[in-house]
Parts: sequence; C-alpha cells; structure tokens
Amino acid sequence: MALHKSDVKTCETLLKEYLDKAPLAKDPVKLNFTGVGDKDVYNITAPFEDQGESVIAGRVESRDSEHSEIHFFVEKEGAWVPREGAPVFTLQDPFFTFIRGELVLGGVQIYPHPTQENALMWRTVFYKGKSIQELAPFFVGPDAMKDLRLVELPNGQIGVFTRPQGEKGGRGKIGFTTANSLQDLSIALVNEAPLLQGQFIDEEWGGGNELHILSNGLVGVLGHIASFDDEGNRHYYPMAFVLDPATGEHSDMELIAIRDKFLPGATKRPDLVDVVFSGGLVRKADGTADLYAGISDAEAHRLTIQDPFLTFEQN
Repeated sequence: MALHKSDVKTCETLLKEYLDKAPLAKDPVKLNFTGVGDKDVYNITAPFEDQGESVIAGRVESRDSEHSEIHFFVEKEGAWVPREGAPVFTLQDPFFTFIRGELVLGGVQIYPHPTQENALMWRTVFYKGKSIQELAPFFVGPDAMKDLRLVELPNGQIGVFTRPQGEKGGRGKIGFTTANSLQDLSIALVNEAPLLQGQFIDEEWGGGNELHILSNGLVGVLGHIASFDDEGNRHYYPMAFVLDPATGEHSDMELIAIRDKFLPGATKRPDLVDVVFSGGLVRKADGTADLYAGISDAEAHRLTIQDPFLTFEQN
C-alpha cells in the first residue's frame, strides 16, 4: 500500500492534531513494582512470555541517579516483583524482540566519556538467547547512539532502525536499513543507514522504541518525539508511524497519548514532568492496545488506546 507522508510536523502540530481528534484513552493504571527498595522502576517493556511466564523488564534506578540496572519482574498478587534467579544487567531502558526463535534483549550502556571529564557516553548493547537465563551479548552499537532497534522481517531479513545524533542526526533522527542476519550487523551498517526524511525539525528529536510486524508485512513503529520548551523543560510524546521495509516509504507520525491521560505521579526532576517514554504496545483483538510507558523518569504506567496500526492493516 502507498503510505502518505506530508511535510515535517512539529510537536506543537502533532499535539494540536491529537487534541482535536480526542482519541481513545481509558483505564489508566500505575504499575506497582516492589522488591527493589526505595528505587524507581520506569521505562519498562511491555510484558513478554519467557518459559511460559509473563515478564516485564524495567529500568531500576535511584531518584537522584542516572546509574541504573535492568531487572526482570513477574506479577504476583497485583504487584510486579523481581523474578527469582533472573539476571540483572547494568543498563538503561530495556527493550525486547524475538528473532528466529530467540529472545533478543537490548538496553543502553553508559560509560565515561573518552574526552570530556566527568561526562558520560552511551551506546546500545544487545543480548540473545533461548530464554532470559541464557541471554549472552552479541552486538554493541555505535558510540553515542540510543534507540537502536531490530525486527525480523517477513522475508527473513533483519530490519534495523537507527538513531544517530550529531553531524548526521542532530539531536536525534530515525534511520532504517536491513541486514541479512544478526551475524551481518556491523557498526558501519548502522552508521550508514539512510535517515527517514521529513520526520523531525532540527530543534526536536525522536526515536523508535518497539517494532511490530503488521499483517501485511509493513512495520509499525512505536516511538517518541521530544522537544524543549522556552524554560528548558523536556516534553516527550509517544508516537507511532508505519514503514514499508521494501521501499523505505513511511507514513506521518501521530501522537498516540499524552501525559495528562495517565494517572498523576512522581517525577525525577521538575523539567521531566511532561515525559512519556514509549515502552511497549500490546495489540488486542478488540481494536484497542495497551500502551506501557515510563512516566516522568520515575514511574511505569499503562493506558488503553486505539490500536494505532489497525488502519494500516485494513487499507
């Protein structure tokens, strides 16, 4: 199908379109995580199945720190508790997919900046295995790149969504390329991925968070778009768009939720109040979807919305 792409839209334009449409946003829930002391759990994945059990991976972090761990949680009596015996990774912002029957888990690794004193650098790292217990590292992405995501395409290739910053990507823009297999991933392949055109103005940024293969072979991208306001506060909005992996054509982004549709909650810092970080989307048979998200860098919430990819499967 031909995907319609109009001119680049700013956060302000996308927010106005969202508010004008007044889309479905119901049943907001704050997820209750226990067993990690006084630390926050945020920027979670959607639940996924591992060895017959539903598991959520979450970023676990002290309120006054950026040094975090990824823990795995299972639900017991209404609370999400650390899964007994599960590994812990010294990473931020977990994400997962399944490729050729294996679980692929990724996260953001921070490390001392090679040239700037007291500064941090980051990169995306990937693990794979038949189960959480068997996860082993297999690929490290380019320095200074978050939001690197993989997906198994219907033709057996690997879709690679990138997010360079700096000379190529400014504050952060989305690129796309393909690899024949996980073994063919390389720093060069990631760095050379063409950028998707017309998605972000230079003052704003965004990235892909989770990828869904639609029934017609298109890739549904759950992501975020973000901006600063005049006071330096950050605004992060969950968004979605669709890409044709055969041609690279993609649709307009649209916002799928805003902070006010979730429950009130804590914030890590005053400039992060209006931050919704897309974690994962569980598509449901009734045409709705459950959006799992990190809220204000301090909590994890869920909201039921209209499935943003359904219309692309029906056309």
